[in-house]
Amino acid sequence: MLSVLIPVYNYDITNLLQVLHKQCINAGIPFEIVVIDDKSDTFYVEKNKTVAAQLNFKFIKNEVNLGRTQSRKLLAQAALYDKLLFLDADVLPVTNDFIATYIKVINKAAVILGGIAYKTEPKEPNTVLRLKYGIEREAKSAQIRSLNPYGNILSANLLIDKHVFLENNFSGETNLYGLDIYFAYNLYIKQVTILHINNPVYHIGLESNEIFFQKSLNAVKSRKDILLHKKGIENINSLLKHYKKLKKYRLNALVAFGFKIVEPVLKRKILNSNPNLFYLDLYRLGYICSLKN
Repeated sequence: MLSVLIPVYNYDITNLLQVLHKQCINAGIPFEIVVIDDKSDTFYVEKNKTVAAQLNFKFIKNEVNLGRTQSRKLLAQAALYDKLLFLDADVLPVTNDFIATYIKVINKAAVILGGIAYKTEPKEPNTVLRLKYGIEREAKSAQIRSLNPYGNILSANLLIDKHVFLENNFSGETNLYGLDIYFAYNLYIKQVTILHINNPVYHIGLESNEIFFQKSLNAVKSRKDILLHKKGIENINSLLKHYKKLKKYRLNALVAFGFKIVEPVLKRKILNSNPNLFYLDLYRLGYICSLKN
């Protein structure tokens, strides 16, 4: 009935696997849990592999680092069942009936999203940017997410039909960051049925401020390279919407010039103890204007 699929890289998923095993058993459903390790350090490979073996889960090991997108493709292809629940390695279900809640609605849509939540304490100075971004931009109720269903797709907690995932996942071999938007765009163009529900997971593996900032810029470049010329992309991504508007009025070069001047100031305001996400938005807009076409 349900294949729970988890890509992992250098992260201890012992707690997650134990929680999922207990909840799947309690739900009384046919299930499997499949883990794919994306060329982690030996410590994490052996630890996660041991726990998976103890719980009789399938464990796959990539011989080279493929990235999350390609690892998910391999997981979907290996899945026994037609209903796939993708979870990131650094999450934990918020409730004790997380699996049971999904089972109640499992046939109501091709794609079902439970949402993301964040624990606000304790606040580590080195991860405050990622935490603030998560709380303000990602931790939304199902009611709010449903107002723009395709623009609020986060694959860290995603229940989806197997064929729908394989038909819409990024097909390239490149290891890129930020491809949730590509996936969401494909679903949007095909008008695949989407259901947002309140069934969140805690995102606990927060990246450092510097790493998250750099990944955000990598995602900006990926979006410009892959999605800019896609018809209707502005309906699900605000950054590309604003960029296309600037380009339409030939203001992108002016913004790029201004960005070079204020870039150090913006960066300091982003990478401090109390980051303002408005400055991150300005930085990303200036950055995308500065990128070569």
